[in-house]
Amino acid sequence: MKLIFLDIDGTLTIPGENTPPDSAVKAIEKTRARGNKVFLCTGRNPDMLRPLLKYQFDGFISCAGGYIAVGEKYDEILYDKPMTDGQRDLALKTLHNNGVFCTIEAEGGSWGDENLGDFLSSQSGGNSEIERWRKALSSNLGIKPMKEYDGSPVYKVVIMCLEMSQLDEAKKALGNEFNFVLQELKAPAKCINGEIINKDFDKGKGVEIICKKFNVPVKETIGFGDSMNDLEMIQTVGTSVCMANGAEALKKLADIVCPSVSDDGLAKAFADLDLI
Repeated sequence: MKLIFLDIDGTLTIPGENTPPDSAVKAIEKTRARGNKVFLCTGRNPDMLRPLLKYQFDGFISCAGGYIAVGEKYDEILYDKPMTDGQRDLALKTLHNNGVFCTIEAEGGSWGDENLGDFLSSQSGGNSEIERWRKALSSNLGIKPMKEYDGSPVYKVVIMCLEMSQLDEAKKALGNEFNFVLQELKAPAKCINGEIINKDFDKGKGVEIICKKFNVPVKETIGFGDSMNDLEMIQTVGTSVCMANGAEALKKLADIVCPSVSDDGLAKAFADLDLI
């Protein structure tokens, strides 16, 4: 039995969308029929990944590793570690002090700075994460204004700004406990974007937790990703695959580079790896 881990945006779907290519859906069905297990492994919170669960997976690693669930109804929680209220408040204070645009993600929802949409519309190009947020905001995919935040436990903070120096205060305040995971920029993009993620978890540690649950050696795992928040997954799994549309730095680290998400990359890689 193999355990297969799939990032969503830029890997399973075109960034910001919730419908995988038919070829990917069929490949997932076929490999599960052969006895393999397939898990989403994403930076999305459970609320934002929920539309994809209709395609039937064996569980998910969400919030970049902060919330992990398995089971037919995804009701067996293997890991659950949100920020403390103090960590959340300190992050937002130091980031907002420096003009950084933020989105906070809880298990059941996301809240973004009210002018984030205007900021993104003024930026050209980017990467799969920027495209995800552009589409999420323009399509009204459940991202509510920050002023409506209800106090739900927050797992991570998505950040966007124009200068690295805007992150200095937050890094000084939070750097001992959190990683600042920044995405690779592609010209002509200038928007620095990424996530603040607790050092206690990441996608790679999530893979290990699920391997332990199902008593499967890590060497029997395969991970698919495209962006730098997939780094620890790519470094952990037995066989790592980066999409052709992915970050150049990730391609250099992956065992395999497969065709892009828009070119039936997952299905072709599943076939090459004898998963279907």
